[in-house]
Amino acid sequence: MNIQTTLQSVLIAAAINLSIAVQVHAQEWILTPQTYVGFDVKSMGFSIVKGKFEQVQSSMRFDPAAPQNASAQFLMDVNSLSLSKPSLEDMIFGEDLFYVEKYPTATFNSHEFVSLGNNQYRIKGDLTLRGITRPVILDTSLKPNPSDPQLIDVQSKTVLNRSDFGMKKAFAGIGEKVNIEVSGQWQLK
Repeated sequence: MNIQTTLQSVLIAAAINLSIAVQVHAQEWILTPQTYVGFDVKSMGFSIVKGKFEQVQSSMRFDPAAPQNASAQFLMDVNSLSLSKPSLEDMIFGEDLFYVEKYPTATFNSHEFVSLGNNQYRIKGDLTLRGITRPVILDTSLKPNPSDPQLIDVQSKTVLNRSDFGMKKAFAGIGEKVNIEVSGQWQLK
């Protein structure tokens, strides 16, 4: 065995050990029940409707020392949406928007966490609504909770176009842009 082969073997073994060590330190987190996972839609600068998913299954594997290995998933029950304007339920749950009868869930699956420093991250992933999957980027703050090490404070936002997911454009005065937000805490599982 020559020196180059030995060096390659040592480097491969070190990389495997580092990978295993990183996976061991990544912890499993879930969103607290009080965490807001929802959206608001505006038209002409005024809030038309806000919606909160009351039933969300979530998981995040995260180690701040190795964010490149992090992952996050959300499964939202669209039927659990509570709306600021209940009078719009039929329209929002109907075929023109969420089409809940055919698509009862919405999902987000990350594929990359990019650290921007100072507890700020850009989380890239895929959002699926109405059976249509599109890439989205969540601008996210993940800060250790100063009073409880079992919690991470989260603030995450993105903006998307309803029509990208097959929803009717500018229907009944509702704007095209939808503000998505996650605000609350991840807790250690």
